[in-house]
Amino acid sequence: MDTVLEISQLGNPVLRASAKRVDHIQHAEVQQLIDHLITTMLESAGVGIAAPQVGESLQIMVVASRPTLRYPQAPSMEPVAMINPELISQSDDLLKSWEGCLSIPGIRGQVPRSHSITIAYTDRHGHAHQQEFTDFVARIVQHEFDHLQGTVFVDRVESTQELMTEQEYQKQVFS
Repeated sequence: MDTVLEISQLGNPVLRASAKRVDHIQHAEVQQLIDHLITTMLESAGVGIAAPQVGESLQIMVVASRPTLRYPQAPSMEPVAMINPELISQSDDLLKSWEGCLSIPGIRGQVPRSHSITIAYTDRHGHAHQQEFTDFVARIVQHEFDHLQGTVFVDRVESTQELMTEQEYQKQVFS
């Protein structure tokens, strides 16, 4: 089994730095980090994770939508590692919805995000992709992409009135 890494928490400077480009995708250390990211995300019940969240300021993020306690309606997909992602386009239509973050445990916020985005990235095998994502998966991609820019979801909340604890979220949204 792969290692579960410690998740950097809000306040750690790595979460506020722009991540560095990955030049040697096939290096064993990069491949191992991707495996550890996937394991850490799955063990933490996340639907995405970015390398800065485990203390590595590298442009690597993993997106893996699946139904969880926090996101019971999420579609299922296999984990996709995206290396050196670039945002190509995003729709002007914004949808506001609840987000949380493994690096900001216990807090949820209403975050406006583009309904659809197109992103270019390199996969862990060195193959280039350009892909459009919509709805919840587009939200995950945008959230993780933000981590590579040094942005966290609370930066995008329009008002502190749109923040709540995870406990209150569970009561209000799932009761």
